[in-house]
Formats: sequence, C-alpha cells, structure tokens
Amino acid sequence: MTAGGRAGGEPPARGRRRDQAIALGWLVTIWVLLWGDLSWGNLLGGLVLGAAVLLFFPLPPVSFGGRLRPGPLFVLVVTFVAELVSASVHVAAIAVRPGYRPRGAIVAVGLRIRTDLNLALTAEVISLVPGSLILEVDRDAGVLYVHVLDVRRPEDLTAAGDRIRAVERRLVRAIGSPAEVRQLDPKPDTGGESP
Repeated sequence: MTAGGRAGGEPPARGRRRDQAIALGWLVTIWVLLWGDLSWGNLLGGLVLGAAVLLFFPLPPVSFGGRLRPGPLFVLVVTFVAELVSASVHVAAIAVRPGYRPRGAIVAVGLRIRTDLNLALTAEVISLVPGSLILEVDRDAGVLYVHVLDVRRPEDLTAAGDRIRAVERRLVRAIGSPAEVRQLDPKPDTGGESP
C-alpha cells in the first residue's frame, strides 16, 4: 500500500471515482436483472437510480485490492451453478415430500479473511443458494450466522460450515489479493519446538 491507502500509488480522488463507477455499473446491472429486460429505458433508468443512490446514500469507500484470476473465477462460477442446481433439487424434494418436516439449524462460521468485501461477497453467494440464509454478520469477529435447512445429524452442521468456508476460499482465490490468498492456507510452522 502506498500514499492514500491505495495500491500502486493511485491518487485517492481518482481511486474513489473509479470505485463509484464500478458501483454504478453493478447497480445498473442489478436493475436490469431485476426487470429482466435489457432495453435502453431500463439502462437509462438504472443509471439515474444508481447515480441517485450513490449521491444521496454514499457508502464508505471499499477499495478492491485484489486481482481477477480467470481460472479460479471459472471454478467459482461452475461450482456455484452446480450448488445452486443441487440445492434447488434438494429443497424441491423436501417441499413435495408428504409429511416430512425438515429441521433447521443456525451455524456460526468464522471466516479467515475479515475484510468487508469478503464478508459481503461470501454472505451474498451463500444466501443465493436455496436452503441457506444469512441471519447476521458479526463484522468485528468475521463470523457469519447462517440458517441451514434439513439438518439431521451433527455431521450436517460440520458439512455446512465446511461448505461456507469453501465458498470463501473460492471467492478469495478468484478475486482476492495475493496476501489474502496466502492467508487462506498458512504454511505450517517448521521451526523446532521451544523447550
């Protein structure tokens, strides 16, 4: 990190404008997806609404210090789609099974990378998969509280936590900084034991 808190010596004002442009792009994309129709009217409406949101409800700056890695990003997208289909089939099977009452549970999962961006992205990906829902995010401790559906035994709770940490690992490998990737799998201490 250099002056202004940005990688590469980028001036803070220029970096802030870039971050706002990226946020505006995402807001327009979400607006068009919500309407389900790519038209000039929806693009213009998304631009106006997105600009108003950024102007009247400014968010604290969240800078992106990572880099996009196409291979891990492809793995993230493919595994997300596979989990989405699998979970949808599972929830549909539960819904049509006569007389079956699924048991839910709340799992607390501590994330290894505690940046706001990682917490938000991991929470979003988890919430998009049917059968899991983020109930709370403890920002200071880096813990997600997740409601999971159809828990039958204690091993299901462990599996849910492992699945959430796997999502975090795939996200960080796809878009995280080199330092964050190193934090995922710290090297074991090879030094000798102290007496």
